[in-house]
Amino acid sequence: MIDAAQHLCEPWPLFLLMLGTSLGIIVGAVPGLTGAMLIALTLPLTHQMDYPNGALDAMILLVSMYVGSISGGLISATLLRMPGTPASMMTTLDGYPLAQRGQPARALGLGISASFVGGLVSWVFLVLLSKPMADLSTNLGPFEFFALVLMALVLIASVSGKSITRGIFSGLLGAAATLPGASPATGEIRWTFGYAKLADGLSLLPVLIGLFAISQIIKEFTQLDQSPDRLTQVRGSIFMSWRDWKQQAVNLLRSSLIGTWIGILPGIGANIGSVVAYSAAKNFSRRPEEFGQGAEEGIVASEAANNATVGGALIPLVAMGIPGSVIDAILLGALVIHGLQPGPLLFTNNADVVYTMMITMFAANLFMFGFMLVTTRWIARLVDVPKWMLLPTVVVFCIVGAYALNYRWFDVWVMLGFGVAGYGLERLKVPLAPFVIGFVLTPLAEERLSQGLMASAGSYLPLVTSPICLCFLIISAGLLAWPLFQRQKTDG
Repeated sequence: MIDAAQHLCEPWPLFLLMLGTSLGIIVGAVPGLTGAMLIALTLPLTHQMDYPNGALDAMILLVSMYVGSISGGLISATLLRMPGTPASMMTTLDGYPLAQRGQPARALGLGISASFVGGLVSWVFLVLLSKPMADLSTNLGPFEFFALVLMALVLIASVSGKSITRGIFSGLLGAAATLPGASPATGEIRWTFGYAKLADGLSLLPVLIGLFAISQIIKEFTQLDQSPDRLTQVRGSIFMSWRDWKQQAVNLLRSSLIGTWIGILPGIGANIGSVVAYSAAKNFSRRPEEFGQGAEEGIVASEAANNATVGGALIPLVAMGIPGSVIDAILLGALVIHGLQPGPLLFTNNADVVYTMMITMFAANLFMFGFMLVTTRWIARLVDVPKWMLLPTVVVFCIVGAYALNYRWFDVWVMLGFGVAGYGLERLKVPLAPFVIGFVLTPLAEERLSQGLMASAGSYLPLVTSPICLCFLIISAGLLAWPLFQRQKTDG
C-alpha cells in the first residue's frame, strides 16, 4: 500500500488521477453521457501506456473516472431533474424540489458531502475485506470457480430489471457472443462462418463501446426535441455546517453501509443501492411525508449509498475476478487488456495493481470532494451544451477508439453493430449488465470447466459431490425459483 501511495504521488500518476476524476464528474453531470461510456472510450488510450507502469497508470485513470462519474450525476439530477447517471435517480426526488424552493446550493452541498462520506466508508471495507476474500477464493478448484461464475451470472440476471427471463436471455446472448474465434479451453477455431476476421473472436473494446456509447448516442438522438426545465444558477453556500453533519451522521453511516454491502453483490449496482438506502431513510425518518418534496435526508441517503457501492463493487472484482457492476466489468476487461489475470491470484501475482486501485479510490474521493465544492457552480452550466453539438463529437471518439485497437475497420463495424443491438435490447427492456458480464465471464467459466473435466477424466460428478459447488448450485437454483414462487404466491 505504501509503494502504491508513493507511485500515486509522482507527477504523472497524480495528474492522471486529477484528470480522471474531473472528467468523470463532468461527464456524469451531462445528461446523455455516462461513466461506462467514458471508461469504455478511454480503454484504447490506456492500451498504449508504457510498460512497466502501464497497468498501474491505466487503473489510476479508470478508477478515478469511476469515482467521479458516480458523484457528478447529482448535479444534473438536482438542477434538471435528469440523473446524469442512473445511480443518481433517487436524488432527483428530493434534490430538484429543494433546488426549486430556492436552495440549489444547499441540495448540491448535501449531495457532495454525502458522496464523500459514502466513498470513504466503502473504501475502508475494500481494504479490510479484499485480501481475506482473495485468500479464501484461492482454495477454489476449477469446478468450484465454474459454479461461482454460474451463480454470479444467475444473480446478475435475477436482479437486472423486472423480468428474470429477460436477464437470463441477455446473459445467454453475451455468452453466445464469445463463441466465434478460438475456444479458451481447446484453442480450436469455431463459429467463424467462413469469415476469416472472426478467427480472433469479437474484441472486448468494440463491444463495450458499442453497447454503452453508441447505443446511448442513438437514444439521445431520438430525444433531441426534449428540453427539461433548467436551473443552472447556483447561489448560496455549498458547505455543510457542523450542525448538519451531526443531524445526518446516522443517516450517512447507515446509507453508506447499505451501499457498500449491496455493491458487493454482483450486478446489482449503484441505482439499487440508492433505492434501498432511500427507502431505509424514509422508514427511519421522523418526517417521512417530506420525502419526495425536498427532504434533505433523502438526498443524503441516495448519494451516500450510490458512492458507497463503488468500493463495495470493487471487492469481488479484485478478490475473485467477479465484477460487481457494469463499470466493474469494463475494469475487468482493462485488466485483461493489460495482460493481467483477474481472479483470486491477482493479489498474489499483481498486488501492486490491487493496492494502486485501493489508494486511487481513496485519493479520488478526496479530490472529488474538493473539486466539486469549488467548481460545481461552473460545471452546472455544462448542462446547457446543445446535444446536437456534443453527440457527433462523441461519435468521432467512438470510431477512433474502436479503430485504434487493432487498426482495422472490422472493429468499427462490430462497435456499430453492438450499438444498434444495445439500443434495441434497451428498447425491449432487456438489461445490458447480464450481457456484458456474460461476455466477460463465459470464457473464464469455459476454461475452468475444461480444466475440471480434464482432472476428473470427463466426469461432471464433482459439481454435486463438492460441498462448495453444491452450495453455489443450490443458491443459483434458488435465485431462479424465487421469482416463480413469488408470482404463484401473488396469483394465488
